[in-house]
This record gives sequence, C-alpha cells and structure tokens, in this order.
Amino acid sequence: MIYLYHNPRCSKSRETLALIEQVAQERQLPINVVDYLKTPLTADQLGRLLDELQGDVQAMLRPNEDEYTALNLAHADRARAIEALLAHPKIMQRPIVSFQGKAAIGRPPEHVLTLFKESI
Repeated sequence: MIYLYHNPRCSKSRETLALIEQVAQERQLPINVVDYLKTPLTADQLGRLLDELQGDVQAMLRPNEDEYTALNLAHADRARAIEALLAHPKIMQRPIVSFQGKAAIGRPPEHVLTLFKESI
C-alpha cells in the first residue's frame, strides 16, 4: 500500500499524486490518499511518519507557515513538533509519500520515486 499525505490545493501535492498513480498502476499497488487537513493524523501516526522520515523533525514542518514562527518551532524536538502538528495540521510539510516503512517528501515531486527504486 502506498500512502500519500496530500493537500489537494497544493500543486506539488497534485503533481506527486499523478506520479504515484502511475507507479501504482504499473505495479498494481493500492493507494491510500489522506487529505490530512480534513482527516488530521493522530500522535501515533505522526510519530510513525516521522520515524519513516528518519526522525527529521524540521523536514516534516513547513517553516513558511505563520504558526511555525508563532510557535517558535525552528528548534523543536520530536514531542514539540508532534504537539504542534496535532494542533495545526497545516504546518505539516506536503506532500509526503510512505511506502514499505520509508517516507519521502515530494519536493520536488520526483523525489518520492526513490522509495520505489529501492523496492525493486
């Protein structure tokens, strides 16, 4: 199963979805598209996703959001980042693709394809 943490209003997220749909079709894999603004992730889900991103808290946060600055998240640790993401889902970086226990951020969208090259 491929998971895409997606914001449909984001062009990079839409481009990543198109790439993932192509991969899923070629490999006959199901996709679970999660609009994380409508269905926010739980603390456990955020923790697992952070683990899949190799614990890089700052990679998972959007520094250009007002809440990021207001909450002074530039040096946030794991617990503080998860707490902030629970309260303000829009500060989560997008898009994020998760596949077979690893995740990648689609900036640029082609970056997520590395997840599938390793699984061949």
